[in-house]
Amino acid sequence: MTTKNTHQSSKTAKLAELDKKHFLHPASNPKAVVDNGPAVIFAEGKGVTVTSTDGIEYIDGMSMLWNVNLGHGNQELAEAGNQQLSTLACTSQFKAFSNEPAILLAEKLASLAPGDLNSVFYTSGGSESNDTAIKLARFYWELKGKPAKRKFIALNNAYHGVTVAAQTATGLSAYHHFSGSNIEGVVRATAYLLDSEKGDKNAPNYESSIRATIEREGADTIAGIIIEPVQGAGGVNIPPDGYLQAVRQLCDEFNILFLADEVICGFGRTGKMFGVNNWDVVPDMMSIAKGLTSGYGQLGGVMLNDEIKQTISSFDAVVPHGFTYSGHPTACAIALKNLEIIERDQIIGNVKSMELELKKGLKYLEEKHSIVTNCRAIGLLAAFELYEDPASGKLFDPTVFPANAVVDACFERQLILRALGAHNQIIAIAPPLIINKEEINKMIQIIDEAITAFKETLN
Repeated sequence: MTTKNTHQSSKTAKLAELDKKHFLHPASNPKAVVDNGPAVIFAEGKGVTVTSTDGIEYIDGMSMLWNVNLGHGNQELAEAGNQQLSTLACTSQFKAFSNEPAILLAEKLASLAPGDLNSVFYTSGGSESNDTAIKLARFYWELKGKPAKRKFIALNNAYHGVTVAAQTATGLSAYHHFSGSNIEGVVRATAYLLDSEKGDKNAPNYESSIRATIEREGADTIAGIIIEPVQGAGGVNIPPDGYLQAVRQLCDEFNILFLADEVICGFGRTGKMFGVNNWDVVPDMMSIAKGLTSGYGQLGGVMLNDEIKQTISSFDAVVPHGFTYSGHPTACAIALKNLEIIERDQIIGNVKSMELELKKGLKYLEEKHSIVTNCRAIGLLAAFELYEDPASGKLFDPTVFPANAVVDACFERQLILRALGAHNQIIAIAPPLIINKEEINKMIQIIDEAITAFKETLN
């Protein structure tokens, strides 16, 4: 072992001990962390790769948490942040204080967003954005003289965050039931029942559809329907054509707000600026975060249509809601540069090209490995599934944890992916939007090797 490697190993060991003692990790197994230490300690990143303190380079096949859209080590984003930090790092936006980057970013977002989503309420991230959307929707209906409209319909398998209201809207049981931290008034519906939402009461599972839920609960009690254009953590579930349009029509029919959770889908991830653009749908409110700054600053927001903005603007008192970092000037300056790069470098065009390459790779995996099925991709948001027998729909035994096994095998081969699904059968792929053909092919090669290694353990 070289002197450099010895030093790296020693540094990693010291950091791991400090981590075990002082750092309670989110969305992790705390006992496993204490017993084994952190899985990896990252030290630097460049493009689609990140490097650990041990000097091991990994392909970031998940853009960390679906958010590092422009990749790691982007010097233009770093410089934008540094310049703003050196000028005016932080200001409050309470008491009608403002700052130039926040104003210019609001204008830019209005120019990019669909329809008449022309204003933004800033937050620090996606959970806060969805929490804020729920609060503002209830506030809007109060101002409209309809205070009974307080309920929200959320879909099974949805993920909307971990603040209290957003976590209640989340349809994944582990999150929904954590610590009993739920708000009242969230009801659930089954996703993608297209015929039911169009009004076919004889369609299968009609009673669990959004339409039936509205009829059962009463439209005069429902404030909004919150939907991810493409479900992320719930399994990278892409809606059937016509579904989002049908939900939009339902909202119009029953005077209910359409809340689009674009936290993962926004800013090019799906091959359009926003996920809803794939289906030409205009929501009433739209939650944004993640790709807004490509992870280089903590920033989110809720975009509002003109009618909601005008209604709230008629309120002649202090709105008792906001965050210390709402409209943070440094985060907003980074976001402005991020959006400039997305447009200037035609990043969305690259997403569409790389979507084709990724689909080719997924098809190759499905043809080579009989256990691979249900491959899907929209832009650079993709997934495939592992079944013991796809033809009969037979899943692996619950003790096998197939997705975990393959994801772990990928990690050993220096590729970061994510396991999802109630049966641990889904593997998600969401690399930085700057990825190229060679890097896509390298990912597929590693996944191929990992699946082969997993299959060998079954014999």
